[in-house]
Amino acid sequence: MPKIKTRKAAAKRFKFTSKGKIKRGNASRRHLLESKSPSKKRHMGKDSMVSRADEARVRSMLPQ
Repeated sequence: MPKIKTRKAAAKRFKFTSKGKIKRGNASRRHLLESKSPSKKRHMGKDSMVSRADEARVRSMLPQ
């Protein structure tokens, strides 16, 4: 059996935690920041976890 290739676009966007969960960055942090509140911008700067509904799709793109 050949190895499964990693989708490089997904590898740049997602990282695994030590317990196997998948981290992701938040959207809407690139531009049009004047209208967003400071607390919203601050929370968007931190990483989030991928939802359970999308986890299987992301794992298929990132074989470990």
